Amino acid sequence: MPSPPPVVLSIAGFDPSSGAGITADIKTIAAHGCYGIACITALTVQSTTGVRRVQPVSGEIIRETLNELAADFEIAAVRIGMLGSAEVAAAVADFLEKRSPKNVVLDPIMSSSSGTRLVDDDGFIILRDRLLPLSLVITPNVAEAAWLAVFGEGEGLFQEHHILARLHARGAANVVITHGDLIEPVDVLSVQTSAGPKVERFSRRKIKSKATHGTGCAFATALACNLALRLTLPDAVRLSGEYVRDAIAAAPKLGRGKGPMNHLFRLG
Repeated sequence: MPSPPPVVLSIAGFDPSSGAGITADIKTIAAHGCYGIACITALTVQSTTGVRRVQPVSGEIIRETLNELAADFEIAAVRIGMLGSAEVAAAVADFLEKRSPKNVVLDPIMSSSSGTRLVDDDGFIILRDRLLPLSLVITPNVAEAAWLAVFGEGEGLFQEHHILARLHARGAANVVITHGDLIEPVDVLSVQTSAGPKVERFSRRKIKSKATHGTGCAFATALACNLALRLTLPDAVRLSGEYVRDAIAAAPKLGRGKGPMNHLFRLG
């Protein structure tokens, strides 16, 4: 009998175009040889051209779903994406505090690339003050990292080392800031040690493509999978960036806007 695959839980919104969110996460998890389970935090009306509407799920449903899954599966890693509301954020924080699952990857999504807010201010405060310290690693992009660092305290402190120091001070054990928009994309890993933050950078080749919808979701989910597969954090970060690059390179030309990657390119 073969050993069962690691189980990876995705806590995220539903994107009906399948470029991001729960359905994209399940594809990413399958591509890494893991088994995906899911808790939908919000329904959305969206396509490759943008997000039109967000309807969060009730906190009660979130709590029941997460507790039911945790009672049935041995969860090897968790990816947390779009939350949608403070009620949902609180339910997820309650679950993490109660169950203490391993390898929690927090992708602090604030808004869509088209500008739609995907969590309210109260939900963002819960994300920052409760979810961030409960996570093994957080994966913000540059804007999200800066917002997490200075929200409610005025502007400033946008230099990378200041942002990383502030995030660690807020309780983040490990931070990956993704710079996918640079000419040479780079993921910056900062690990909090007794001697202070240790920073590593992982560069990859830029792929010119419109198929960039859901890149942050794919990176965070791939990272959760690699951690579930017992890779070290630096190796997990490096391989997750390479997975996103290759999924963009293999993308089909679908949709009228920012199209989906080919999450399942490894399966032929």
